[in-house]
Amino acid sequence: MGAKSVQELSISDQDLPQNYIYKGSDVGVLDASLPFMEVPIIDFGLLTSPSSSIEELEKLRSALSSWGFFQVILRTFELQAVNHGIEITYLDKVREVTKQFFALPQETKQKYHREDDSTEGYGNDMIITENQTLDWSDRLFLTVNPQERRQLRFWPEYPETFREVFNEYTMKLQVMTEVLLKAMARSLNLEENSFLDMFGEQLQALIIARFNFYPPCPRPDTVLGCKPHADGTALTILLQDKEVEGLQVQKDNQWYRVPVIPEALVINLGDQGEVTMLIALLYRI
Repeated sequence: MGAKSVQELSISDQDLPQNYIYKGSDVGVLDASLPFMEVPIIDFGLLTSPSSSIEELEKLRSALSSWGFFQVILRTFELQAVNHGIEITYLDKVREVTKQFFALPQETKQKYHREDDSTEGYGNDMIITENQTLDWSDRLFLTVNPQERRQLRFWPEYPETFREVFNEYTMKLQVMTEVLLKAMARSLNLEENSFLDMFGEQLQALIIARFNFYPPCPRPDTVLGCKPHADGTALTILLQDKEVEGLQVQKDNQWYRVPVIPEALVINLGDQGEVTMLIALLYRI
């Protein structure tokens, strides 16, 4: 069965393992008194039409150029033409099946445990170096697209609604991503399909999903649920917990806390997205 999960460590009587404790320069990001960032908030319903609000497109352009990070409110998001939309109650469904999976007995979750040389499946940090500091989190990592790369043996069968809810959620997010990429292009005065064309027809680029679970820690001032990093993606779409705040971002060497908005999704422009945007602007595709 190998090393214990973080969830198992959180309820054990043993001392906190040293390889989870952050040291030196890492300690700065453990400060819980960091200021809140003024997150740019975009009303997604105003981006679903070619005649989008000029004001909303300007807010999007400003968010992309200043933070590369924003939140989209879904209260008005409807896509009648393609019969897809994301209701706020559906976000709660996704949160609920995720909680139900991580609440399963450990032996049940182990059926989906990742292989030693792979990130796909259930588990925690892959051990790469002897002195590596580990994240205080368990996770479920699944490939969504291309569909032929899906490894369904890692897709939980319990709770029974997990696969159905997750599959529908990813389909909705793909539609949402298409709308967002078109709006991003319009906000930069580029041809509407510029970014869509660069990422491949029907968004058949690599899409992965990661479910993170952060158990309570007996020494929360010494660990990190997820170490500081930059996303290598085009876009990262994050659904936060409704009650527990923890996400932080860095801008100009200052760390900020990200406020929780239950009816919103967090959008982060990753490294690939930044490069793509710069190329598109350079050549005015």
